[in-house]
Amino acid sequence: MSREGVEHALRARADERDRVSGDLLDLESHTTYQLLKGSSLRGETQRRWAAAQESLATLWSLNDAYRGVLRDAEQIRATRARLTPEQLSRLTELLAGPSVVLRATAKPVEQRSLLPQKDERLTLDQTLTRMDAAFREVTSALNDIDAVWNAVLPRLDGADGDLRHIRDLERRLGEGADLTAQEAELKRLRGSVVEDPLGPSAEPDLDRLTRLLAGSRAELELALTVKDEFARRREDLVAALDRVRGAESEARLAHGAVVVKIALPPQAQPRGRAESLAAELDALDASADTWVLRAKRLAALEEEARKAAEQSQTTAKALYGLVSRRDELRGRLGACQVMAVRKGLAEDPAASELFERARVLLWTAPCDLTRAAAAVETYQRAIHGGKP
Repeated sequence: MSREGVEHALRARADERDRVSGDLLDLESHTTYQLLKGSSLRGETQRRWAAAQESLATLWSLNDAYRGVLRDAEQIRATRARLTPEQLSRLTELLAGPSVVLRATAKPVEQRSLLPQKDERLTLDQTLTRMDAAFREVTSALNDIDAVWNAVLPRLDGADGDLRHIRDLERRLGEGADLTAQEAELKRLRGSVVEDPLGPSAEPDLDRLTRLLAGSRAELELALTVKDEFARRREDLVAALDRVRGAESEARLAHGAVVVKIALPPQAQPRGRAESLAAELDALDASADTWVLRAKRLAALEEEARKAAEQSQTTAKALYGLVSRRDELRGRLGACQVMAVRKGLAEDPAASELFERARVLLWTAPCDLTRAAAAVETYQRAIHGGKP
């Protein structure tokens, strides 16, 4: 190497040494690295981190040897302003030749040989490649562990928060369920994630536990709300039952008014639910259930009352709709009769017979709507399309 080549190589290698040193310092100050240094690991994580630590030890050993070669080269360069051919030759050997010595490491007895272990010699470029591979293995393990911790530990903290909130709700409510098993499961999951994040995934069990805690929390929050609002909601439910009675009365009136006009099947008779719901409310008042159960029963009663009122209103509307349907069919029959006159079919015996049949069905009380609709349709086809 020329003097200029040596100067350029020394500057480049010095910059490279400083960059590598900075990366190694950043690695050792990494939060997950610091946590792992003091952690008790097991399973797959213990195996993976042990391999990473071996790579890290190799990395530091290579870095020390690399820096030693550069230090020797810089000392030679600093001895004089004008380098001799012998010094240039030595610097060339250090900067471009296999100048880094990687000492043979002691192996466990089961892996040893009686033959002497030879040291390995590497160029600076080869040393850097080896350091980069070791660095990547360590950071890969860190990234994998960090990804699991970042994903799961906040969820475990959230589950802990839910558990504390549930305990607070139980104290305010004066009742609650035994969550000892859930507490133990949460502790087990946290230990598993902290000690072996790369082992079997804890997320399926955590998903199940999270759903269970969320359900318990929702039940207790609802129970507390019901306890605070029970008197008001009971009054609202009593008023809702009065509305159910009114809607059922309207449905019975509609049935009574329609059944004399329209032929109805037995199942069309409206059935009342107001009294059975009122009995359930009385039973709730006398119940010794927990507030969690009373909250569920009250919510169910409120929903049943709403449905019963809607059903009775729908029934009344449907019954009155049958009379409207009959009147619509009467109108269609009249329109068809006008059309028959225009087409000169008013005196046609067949058409007249069809008209009379439909008329009798529509003006007979109670009216059979199904047969009447079919008769009107038959008469209409006869008028528009000839004989049926």
